[in-house]
Amino acid sequence: MQTLYADGIANIRLIDGIVRLDLVNIQNLVEDKAAVQPVGSLAMTLPALLRTHQQLSAVLEKMVEQGLLKREQPVEPVAMTVS
Repeated sequence: MQTLYADGIANIRLIDGIVRLDLVNIQNLVEDKAAVQPVGSLAMTLPALLRTHQQLSAVLEKMVEQGLLKREQPVEPVAMTVS
């Protein structure tokens, strides 16, 4: 199995019942603008996306309960351009 590191997701598309997410890494950050570079993509069915959302939500909730994370207002997204 290969490990792929990504700083975030640039594009999310639904095509023929398949959700496609472009994974990106931040190359530099200047004046609240991030230049990002695609590093891979992830494709999954809608049911798989929903299961993934449930699993990630459960993990985050557990981290809050353990004191590893605090509930705060969402951070404003950084403007990104894919190069």
